[in-house]
Amino acid sequence: MTWRLTVRIAPPASRGLSVDVFIPTFNEPVQLVRRTLLATIHMDYPHETWLLDDGNRPEMASLAEDLGVRYLARERNTDAKAGNLNHALANSSAEFIAVFDADHAPQQNFLTHTLGYFNDPAVAFVQTPQDFFNLDSYQHRQQTRKHTVWTEQSLFFRVIQRGKDYWNAAFFCGSCATLRRSALEKIGGFATGTVTEDLHTSIRLHKQGFKSVYHAEPLAFGIAPSSVVPFLQQRIRWGQGAMQVWRQERVLTGSGLTLAQRLNYFASMLTYFDGWQKGLFYIAPVIVLVTGVMPISAFGAEFLLHFIPYYLLTFWAFEEVGRGFGRSIYIEQYNMGRFAAFAWSTLGLFQRHLKFRVTSKDLSQAGQTATFVLPQIAVILLNGLAVPVGIFLFVYAAHLPLTGLAANIIWAGINLALALSVVWFSLRRVSYTRSEYRFPIPLPAKVTIKDRLTLYATVDNISSSGCSFYGAFPRNLEPGSPVQGVLALPAGMLPFQGRVVSIKTDKGNESRAPSVSCHFEWKNPHERDRLDLFLYGSDLQWHLLQLSERVLTPLEWAFSRFSEDGRHRIPSPAHWNTMLYDVDGEETGRLGLVSTPLDNQSERAMITFTPLATGAVVFLRSFTRTEQRRYHLKVTGVRQIQSPVAPIFYYQTELCEAETKCKENFVTAPRVQPSSAA
Repeated sequence: MTWRLTVRIAPPASRGLSVDVFIPTFNEPVQLVRRTLLATIHMDYPHETWLLDDGNRPEMASLAEDLGVRYLARERNTDAKAGNLNHALANSSAEFIAVFDADHAPQQNFLTHTLGYFNDPAVAFVQTPQDFFNLDSYQHRQQTRKHTVWTEQSLFFRVIQRGKDYWNAAFFCGSCATLRRSALEKIGGFATGTVTEDLHTSIRLHKQGFKSVYHAEPLAFGIAPSSVVPFLQQRIRWGQGAMQVWRQERVLTGSGLTLAQRLNYFASMLTYFDGWQKGLFYIAPVIVLVTGVMPISAFGAEFLLHFIPYYLLTFWAFEEVGRGFGRSIYIEQYNMGRFAAFAWSTLGLFQRHLKFRVTSKDLSQAGQTATFVLPQIAVILLNGLAVPVGIFLFVYAAHLPLTGLAANIIWAGINLALALSVVWFSLRRVSYTRSEYRFPIPLPAKVTIKDRLTLYATVDNISSSGCSFYGAFPRNLEPGSPVQGVLALPAGMLPFQGRVVSIKTDKGNESRAPSVSCHFEWKNPHERDRLDLFLYGSDLQWHLLQLSERVLTPLEWAFSRFSEDGRHRIPSPAHWNTMLYDVDGEETGRLGLVSTPLDNQSERAMITFTPLATGAVVFLRSFTRTEQRRYHLKVTGVRQIQSPVAPIFYYQTELCEAETKCKENFVTAPRVQPSSAA
């Protein structure tokens, strides 16, 4: 399934195709759906957007009218999401249907990068990865210093789906996909009768001889479960649905699928039985330590000479075939976290009627966490108690050989460590109190405090409900103080108003000005829309922070030790400050960002919203919490990053070696002036 991966380049989309975009919703917050609709409306290819409201809510009808999209509701919620989509199919007529969950905001180029594959009349659907913007979710693991972010679904969407695609077995995931209407009509619409209409629909399309395409480029971004409760609820629904589909469609024995497709689908369904296997692994050392019954008859040097090479080679093979997305330790932690949920979901093989439940999009859900980590708590208690009991029985009854005792104590210790890490991580994630994700995107801003003091500051965490600033704020600033100003966005300046929520002083350096958390108070909802459109529906945070989902495989790591690139990797900028800059003697006074600290040993980077030519000389003033700095930089390289509203330009620069050669190009940047109300 993962030996060969497809590498696809999107063909140009044909002109004149008719496209309907379906956004099914049931009980999601209005603001969340609004962001998805905004991103959907601004997609490049001509299309019509439909809001499919299974909640039949007046506020959704009002939202659709405000944004100018089609609104469709139904009186009965028969067949849940699949029924909602089929109701929309019956009321629309476009040749192609793009489907997004209510929280998945697409990029502008989503349609132009998926419609071209339908030049082949046999293609029934094009699936893209389901990526997520909230990097602090339960399924994300972020290592800030290494600039890496891994998710529990990385291996599936970066490797497994591409491997399935090679065998024409990639499946529809329910969102972030485009489908051909005529193919859906041939199978009677989206499949009903199971709680995973996506997987079920895919099998029916493949049985009819249609092709699927997996385009591996992330083109839409949604909300991943924030805590263990919705995370496991979602996995249980997927597992139960897979069991229902297995029973109804007879994946291994039914007609219509190729052998490769059967094996690929069977592998996806079989994975939920891992829960039983893992559960046995977690309880086995307990049984051995308490009863003295060994799981193997021979344990000693001969066994270890076979087992250790086998174990190391298995680990190595997994990491290599995982192409850097395997991350064995993280995967074992998630195996521990979901083993009981997976085992429970397999009982869906015997359940005919299951209720579809929408995954919660809330960023905090503390009440049920303890219940959902009970299996891990049981593992901790059983393995923790088994160790002293086993030692006691060994001393007084010699019920185990010494090697058997040692091996099972180590085994129980590993189980304890895994279970403790899962419980700790689950409790830590649910302790987050912020109601909305803050994007770690740096932005320059001009801020006025209490209608008197105007200064330049840098945004480092932002959502449309608020942000955090750092700059030369006065130390006597108090929570509740009014704040106003402008944010510099790629599409222009965005005015804002708000109030100070909290003030954080740097304990390591109390002489520095505090950082300020601000709550926005939007007087015009369309100004908030401008910020939402910029933040959602893109992977901008990955580019600006130079984050990577992939790490080196063992072989790549070994080869990197002998390569120049491996030994001299250029570090990513650790910090950004707002700057005012002028270029080649032209006084512009534009706002941008520059990396800090800037000295002769540090890597220098610069961000602007207007293009600069390579070789251009820039005079700038940067604003920190303690001082203003002046620099003369020369642009040595540029990388353009596309945001949902306009391009962003990321520059590599160097300090001018001979300042006298550059002075004739410099102009003095204007000083920061207080506002007229000062």
